[in-house]
Amino acid sequence: MEPVRILHMIGSLNIGGSQTMIMNIYRNIDREKIQFDFVLDEPDETYFAKEIEFLGGKIFVMPKLKNVNIREVRRAWAMFWKEHPEYRVLHSHVRSYASIYLPVARKYGIRTIIHSHSISNGKGIQAIVKSVLQYPLRYCADYFFSCSLEAGKWLYGKKIVNKREHIIMKNAIDTRKYLFNPEVRNRVRRELNIEDKIAYIHVGRFHPAKNHMFLLEIFCEIYKRQRESILILIGDGELKDQIIKKIEELDIQENVLLLGNRDDVNELLQGSDCFLFPSLWEGLGVAAIEAQAADLPCVLSEGIPRDVALSDRCIFVSLDNKDAWIENALNIEFSRNDTFQKIEKAGYDILSTAEQLQKFYIEISQIS
Repeated sequence: MEPVRILHMIGSLNIGGSQTMIMNIYRNIDREKIQFDFVLDEPDETYFAKEIEFLGGKIFVMPKLKNVNIREVRRAWAMFWKEHPEYRVLHSHVRSYASIYLPVARKYGIRTIIHSHSISNGKGIQAIVKSVLQYPLRYCADYFFSCSLEAGKWLYGKKIVNKREHIIMKNAIDTRKYLFNPEVRNRVRRELNIEDKIAYIHVGRFHPAKNHMFLLEIFCEIYKRQRESILILIGDGELKDQIIKKIEELDIQENVLLLGNRDDVNELLQGSDCFLFPSLWEGLGVAAIEAQAADLPCVLSEGIPRDVALSDRCIFVSLDNKDAWIENALNIEFSRNDTFQKIEKAGYDILSTAEQLQKFYIEISQIS
């Protein structure tokens, strides 16, 4: 039998929370039973494209919503469903204008899933427009996924999250890859030439929500008090030039490592000593789950859902209290332990999540 093909509207294939989550699942599902294909509206952002094609997935490009092209978007999706009757399920990770194309999919008999990965649209006119477009989502999808209860309430409202059609799909990881290994730690530190350093690390795209400017200011103060400190930044994005400029203004170029997007984050976390995560908002914050899997002490902002704390290694600190950020970062505990059972018990191990989602896709694809 041919596998059931699930179409994911993902927007871009660059590294981000939703992309990381769905790629983790894609690598671990039974691809003889389920195959993933992807729709983009950012065709130049293709970090995962080669891996997707290697795994057997297809990639399609659709027009992006730009103010006055609603009809164009609807026509493009209608034409797609006419040309691709093999699909029975559309799983949308884009929420900003999903209310435009989800009704088109339902018209053609497609089972639709909308997935909430966040708890904020940010600020300004663009955020207001997104909020207006997103409100109808609670009426135009068949199933409602969210990475946390808070993310579900934010996008769908309290009535939806109390229905059986709402499912919390945890941002699971391959826990085994992150388990602390002293040999991995020593190798990473040798390769980065930080063997005598206290390494603070942040993982996240260079986006306003991640609050990099605050992070750099905090690290600068840490460095003034603890000269052996180093900051490792994993990620890339539209704020890269501003971040580099800020690093230069603070005169900490020699103590900040900009490593870009990496596929060895699991090892870099093992080689570090403390995870700093001052996000303005997060749907959950899968990077913090990964850090806990490596048993790193984590200093997190209060803008992150408490669901993310799976161990006693997490401290939540107000972004209004810089002194508390500095003190907590300076007073970390350096011990490391095996956290596999904690992560698995909390439901964040990828194998069980992939199996759960695979079963769900097969069930709904058979609904006539």
